[in-house]
Amino acid sequence: MFVKTLSLLIVLVMTCGNVFAADTVKIGFNYPETGPYYQQGIDQKNGTELAVEEINAGGGILGRKIEIVKRDSQSKGDQSKKNCEELIAEGVKMIFGGSASSVAVAAGEVCQKHGILFFGTLTYSTETTDEKGHRHTFRECYNSWAAAKVLSSYMRKNFTGKRYMYITADYTWGHTTESSFRKFTGTQDKELHKGVLTKFPGATEEDFRKVISFAKMVKPDVLVLVEFGEDMVMAIREATAQGLKDKTHIVVPNLTLAMAKGGGPRVMSGVLGALDWFWNIPYKYNYPKGKAFVEKYAAKYGSYPGSSANYCWNILHEYKAAVERAGSFDSAKVIKALEGHKYQYNKDEQYWRPWDHSSIQTVYAVRCKPESEVVKDKYKLDYFEVINTMPGERVFRTKNEWIAARSAVNMPSSLEKLPGE
Repeated sequence: MFVKTLSLLIVLVMTCGNVFAADTVKIGFNYPETGPYYQQGIDQKNGTELAVEEINAGGGILGRKIEIVKRDSQSKGDQSKKNCEELIAEGVKMIFGGSASSVAVAAGEVCQKHGILFFGTLTYSTETTDEKGHRHTFRECYNSWAAAKVLSSYMRKNFTGKRYMYITADYTWGHTTESSFRKFTGTQDKELHKGVLTKFPGATEEDFRKVISFAKMVKPDVLVLVEFGEDMVMAIREATAQGLKDKTHIVVPNLTLAMAKGGGPRVMSGVLGALDWFWNIPYKYNYPKGKAFVEKYAAKYGSYPGSSANYCWNILHEYKAAVERAGSFDSAKVIKALEGHKYQYNKDEQYWRPWDHSSIQTVYAVRCKPESEVVKDKYKLDYFEVINTMPGERVFRTKNEWIAARSAVNMPSSLEKLPGE
């Protein structure tokens, strides 16, 4: 009798475990908990938590609650490959995250191999969905090509004939950003418009002290800091400390709120850059969903969301919507439901372009406000004013440009076929 009772209990425990598992869906989150981009990682984590709370409170996805399985990318490609292999082995249905394009490219390769959907969260290199794009990879954020294009029209009007210098992180995002910015500003002559590379990851304050000292010797009219996260903060603080910022216009092609906050209002004043979203966009252009998102985030975290939080929030809501349109968690079916789909959350309309999986959207050139204006805000985070705007169809590569870029690296002119196509 005891043996029968014990057997029944074991069966009940196993059954309950299976029911619990069936009531959840695992989603992999590969983000920078540590490393030079950890501040962007905090913003991603916060945006993810907010979206998961909302989705689960509404019944989850196809009746299953989201269970986020996290890994620290450390902003390293090799670590991200290992993380993604582990996440897939744990049974995740989708992976998202990243704050370095080397991470996104690595994750995209692993996910393509295993047939798992991947969303690049914060990955600005054009290569992510262009030269190294895959059918299972989607990119929520804008890219370095778009940033350069929206900034270049302002730069050409105000800095034509000026001498530029580039300080660039030595990896895929840095390379494609510098290349795009040189192209659209007409500064391809590297003898006239010099450039230096900095180590990534692992650049130190001493590294930036040396490259800024070199920039002082060069005396450029425009210094383009193709740096991100804590690296950009170190670079711009050093430029300020050495007096270079007083004599040179500084451009940071891809800005975030965390980077501006890290630099501080005095250091960031007058710096030019580009974003595809920041917290006061919904108020400037009257987007009700965006206002609600900002206010929910502020109430929960006591700060404004950055673009990284916006990306994660959008991705999870878009994944839910696509799964429910497909009626399945099967990656191939979800991909089909995403391709060409239009959506609008915290800004104007975006859509998943079917042939490259970029989220086509409006992009903004911005200038950092004077310190006196920034500090008036209750969180002291009112950093950006819009100086130029371009719609997605004008700012992203055309299909012919995309095909040419892929052809140059011997990649096919279309993304991979899905099973059954």
